[in-house]
Amino acid sequence: MRVAIVHDWALSMRGAERVLESLCRLYPDAPIFTLTHDARRLSPELASRRFHDSFLHRWGRRLPAGGPGFRLFLPLFPAAIESFRLDGFDLIVSSSHAVAKGVRVPPGAVHVSYVHSPMRYIWEARAEYAPSVPGGRLGRAAFGATARYLRRWDRASTARVDVLVANSLYTQERIQRHYGRDSVVIEPPVDVDRFAAVPDLEAGGGPPLYLCVSALVPYKRVELAVRAFAARGRPGHLVVVGDGPQRAHLQRLGGARVTLRGRVDDHELLRLYARCRAVIHPALDDWGIVPREALAAGRPVVVFARGGAADAGRVGGVLFDRPTPASLNAAIDRLESAAFDSDRLRAAARRFDRATFEARFAAVVAGATARHAP
Repeated sequence: MRVAIVHDWALSMRGAERVLESLCRLYPDAPIFTLTHDARRLSPELASRRFHDSFLHRWGRRLPAGGPGFRLFLPLFPAAIESFRLDGFDLIVSSSHAVAKGVRVPPGAVHVSYVHSPMRYIWEARAEYAPSVPGGRLGRAAFGATARYLRRWDRASTARVDVLVANSLYTQERIQRHYGRDSVVIEPPVDVDRFAAVPDLEAGGGPPLYLCVSALVPYKRVELAVRAFAARGRPGHLVVVGDGPQRAHLQRLGGARVTLRGRVDDHELLRLYARCRAVIHPALDDWGIVPREALAAGRPVVVFARGGAADAGRVGGVLFDRPTPASLNAAIDRLESAAFDSDRLRAAARRFDRATFEARFAAVVAGATARHAP
């Protein structure tokens, strides 16, 4: 059986790319079709794979660094993903948080799509993204028209998928609400062994260090964490790992209590996990791989009380119920007065082990191909 993997884009190592690594292990000979990729920013495992990029890849390389970049092509994402010709493939596996699940599938092929999230910036989070759209009033009007078109396309193109797999109960509910489709839930993989090796080396002799690992985009709400620490009345320092269009804005807000590190390598990230008191995750996420990685490292988490990440907070951390600096700071105060057993947190993260994910996903694919076999 010839297998093709379709992924939105691969420009950094985030949760979706960790899922992509597992898909590559399940289907070691499958080529990857994606809108664009940058092998320099991927793990060696992914960088060694065979990628087929869309026409947007060539255009994106000509854009100046530091601007809105690849996001400018948002209206063309559907056309780009539909431009791939997958004739000759029997199984299509897509990893989709944007348009990958809308790929056109040849007759007779089976399409199983792992959905990280319906496109949040055209559904629930339109109001959060609109202010950051370049071009002023005209740009926001264009974004509104694009969002309306993409919602119609997103709903219609989902009919091409034979089986939808959601990464959480929260995503499953959103799939049902937006697409009217059922889905099966399989939580994403976490490299538990890598994070379990993190020692307990919390920095001493200074203010407690807190860590936030995130893309710097509006819906991740890193600004909420930055404002909370800038206004915090008790000792504490926030280190933010990640990059994105909000970085300059967050740098201006942070002051002396916040350090923005940008992207760091795996070794440095593990060192920061070892030194931190806890991990802050302010986003309303569909699942949230970072809180699970924190648990695997034996670190408690402070997470928003809604969405898929909230389950990690119930297991090993505290929740805050309002997206305000005051609510977040109150949750941090509760965490500082509580005790957490790092070994118990690591044990709780074992259910997200990579091997478990791969076995469950392979079983779903086997069932789908058996049902659709001629």
